[in-house]
Amino acid sequence: MRRFTCAQDIGPWRDAVKEALAIKDNRFAYDTLGKNRTLLMIFFNSSLRTRLSTQKAAMNLGMNVMVLDVNQGAWKLETERGVVMDGDKAEHLLEAIPVMGSYCDIIGVRSFAGLKNREEDYEERVIEQFIRYSGRPVFSMEAATRHPLQSFADLITIEEYKKVERPKVVLTWAPHPKALPQAVANSFCEWMNMTDYDFVVTHPHGYELDAAFVGNAKVEYDQRKAFAGADFIYAKNWSAYTGQNYGKVLSTDKDWTVDADKMSLTNDAMFMHCLPVRRNMIVTDEVIESPRSIVIPEAANREISAQTVIKRMLEAL
Repeated sequence: MRRFTCAQDIGPWRDAVKEALAIKDNRFAYDTLGKNRTLLMIFFNSSLRTRLSTQKAAMNLGMNVMVLDVNQGAWKLETERGVVMDGDKAEHLLEAIPVMGSYCDIIGVRSFAGLKNREEDYEERVIEQFIRYSGRPVFSMEAATRHPLQSFADLITIEEYKKVERPKVVLTWAPHPKALPQAVANSFCEWMNMTDYDFVVTHPHGYELDAAFVGNAKVEYDQRKAFAGADFIYAKNWSAYTGQNYGKVLSTDKDWTVDADKMSLTNDAMFMHCLPVRRNMIVTDEVIESPRSIVIPEAANREISAQTVIKRMLEAL
């Protein structure tokens, strides 16, 4: 594996989950695979789970790890071609990327959507430049349009906790005070569409996602109707995608907050969220602290999804 940015890069999903669960049973079985190999983790945006889980995954494989916070511990980087660099950005990615590649064997990149220009965001300009110019295998630690390590961990978690072969999985929009990218929602849709799950997306009018990611999912604008009989509820906020509203917050309607009343409509569903979560905006305290909340095991599986991806990249070197 030379790149990991989307669901298709993982190959057959059942094989990937099987491999991931084997790694989880013995996460040090390949602790010499990464000997004398170096992972460079590059963060254009902040992180908690991604930083810690990915670093731990690489360490489990015996790798050296370097972490670079671009906006804090390095020169500010210009990402656009053709600009006159007379501002506060001292170095261009076109020089920085091959330099970074010369110091490592694998690169992980985290770079969020700017939420100002949809075309630029959905071209994935930053991570695509790393793939093109670094000369190294590159994986996404969240990009403008997808968060594949999170969605892989979500899939692993559902497979671990499902009670029926074909569970009903519901992705629900929930309110948030800030504009957030569509990356987690897009990615979750993409990964769920690989499976044979009964997959439903529910959100208010105006929050439609890119149809390319929604795929075959059923879209339901009535949240309570969507929750009926669900086995898993995955809550996530995203900003508007369509037209002139791209990147905007159209609503903070708390009628969409996931609460115990709505969860009572489900088939005793598990509650999921990628974290961090705004309590009593996205979900009530009662729900996230309930025995049916699996947000912590879900977060723990971030180590496993990352280790599976890095292992495959090491094996291909």
